[in-house]
Amino acid sequence: MGTRDRILDAAEQAIHEYGMAGATTKRIARLAGCSEALLYKHFDGKEALLLAVLLERLPALGPALETLRKGVGQGDVTANVTEFALAAVDFYTRAALIASGLLGDPSLLAGFRAMLAEQGTGPHLPIAAVAGVLAEEQRLGRIDPGIDADAAAALLMGACFHRANLSYLVDLAGEPGPWAASIVRTLLRR
Repeated sequence: MGTRDRILDAAEQAIHEYGMAGATTKRIARLAGCSEALLYKHFDGKEALLLAVLLERLPALGPALETLRKGVGQGDVTANVTEFALAAVDFYTRAALIASGLLGDPSLLAGFRAMLAEQGTGPHLPIAAVAGVLAEEQRLGRIDPGIDADAAAALLMGACFHRANLSYLVDLAGEPGPWAASIVRTLLRR
């Protein structure tokens, strides 16, 4: 394992053990077995390191979105979107610790927002991608043409985000699979 990977592993470990506030560069360097200076050789700052943890260590939505896109016009629409919803819940559940820490630290949040803008990425993009898939499925006549694809995508992603965050606060009844299928059936009027 290379130094960069050790640092990412250490950052993820520090976030899970100590929270965002406790995931200091000093602690991350100690866990990685390197100096703080070496952290900055691999990452421009704590924001860049945290973004790398989000993008490289958490289950990515990219592959799930690609599967959803490839499934347009094929198979069962409800099943395809449900599978994506489960991946979104998993992503949001694992990303919650980092996201909550970012929201609680104004300077870290500002740096993170600037990085997202510079890289042309952000949490709004999966919503737009899902909306595009839903619109294409409408065009193919596979879902109700009266659905607002943008609103349905926002509602789906919001429901996934909400379930993920609730899982930290309460024991949720039922398995995520039936929950996701119910949400998708409701949104797609199927």
